[in-house]
Amino acid sequence: MEATQELELQTRAIDEGERNSHKDTSITNQWQLPGVVHYKWWLRVIIYILFLLAGQSAATLLGRLYYDKGGNSKWMATFVQSAGFPILLPLLFFFSHSTKLTTTINTTKPKLSTLVLLYIAFGLLLTGDNLMYSYGLLYLPVSTYSLLCATQLAFNAIFSFFLNSQKFTPFILNSLVLLTISASLLAINADSENTTGVSKGKYVIGFLCTLGASAAYSLYLSLVQLSFQKVIKRETFSAVLDMQIYPSFVATCGCVVGLFASGEWKILAKEMNGYEEGRVSYLMTLIWTAVTWQISSVGLLGLIFEVSSLFSNVISTLALPAVPILAVVFFHDKVNGVKVIALLLAIWGFISYIYQHYVDDAKLKANKTSTNEVSGSTVEDQI
Repeated sequence: MEATQELELQTRAIDEGERNSHKDTSITNQWQLPGVVHYKWWLRVIIYILFLLAGQSAATLLGRLYYDKGGNSKWMATFVQSAGFPILLPLLFFFSHSTKLTTTINTTKPKLSTLVLLYIAFGLLLTGDNLMYSYGLLYLPVSTYSLLCATQLAFNAIFSFFLNSQKFTPFILNSLVLLTISASLLAINADSENTTGVSKGKYVIGFLCTLGASAAYSLYLSLVQLSFQKVIKRETFSAVLDMQIYPSFVATCGCVVGLFASGEWKILAKEMNGYEEGRVSYLMTLIWTAVTWQISSVGLLGLIFEVSSLFSNVISTLALPAVPILAVVFFHDKVNGVKVIALLLAIWGFISYIYQHYVDDAKLKANKTSTNEVSGSTVEDQI
């Protein structure tokens, strides 16, 4: 009898030790997991930033090369902005079956019909937006066009405030002002194209199209962020790829229809044969333009998903001063004091925005630490 009681006491001691061990492990995980997730988040954000800056800068330079060497088709320039989506399909197949990057918010998937309507709407919005940009560049001087494009940051701030509950702090406002001034300085300083022969009516059309395209693009960014939060509700890289691939497919189909409806497809062969660098260079320019736009779009959507649409637009605006620097290397453009000041202002604005996220992150970590200390002391009291 005594041996049985002693055996029961030993068993209870072992069970109690295992429970205490699980509690200690749980407490340890509470302290370690946030740090691991924190560094993984920053790594993803840095990768997306590099994708966006490198992709947008390269795509812009290649687009300039296309026009400088004899390219002339508005619909072809619009087409290559979305036609490169097939290169993302292998990534989609891989990540759709891989481990999720972060914890899933909601395991319930949205209806297929809802997703189809969402992708079609975004695809058509992108088609119209890219076409308006093409018309603006056709009918406006480069300086005016660039100045109007810089307004998308202000439009995005407004849409983010109403649709995404974006809070404006002094550092964020400072960042928006500095980046807008930086882009405006580049626009004012840019060499204007010869617009001789453009009627006043076409000039007004170009002005309104560019302004409307800036507003439409900002609305697109805010709606994408809202869709991730309210409809998709999946924190996976495959969700980011879905948002890029399917709307791009719809936009590409829209561009093909526009290319044939406008009759521009008839002049493409002549355009390719008359390209200054040759037919192979013509094809490679279009192909790599499409590829770099896809890289840029993945970075853009990733930043919307991980941070916010306003942050992604800030990084996108940061690329504007980088393009003239790259143009000095590849196109031998002249560098002057205005470009240097614009670059410094953009870096200042970028640091200001990053510092605000650092402050928010520090407050979040402090709150988690205090919460863990309270939960840890409660567990110790229970033990």
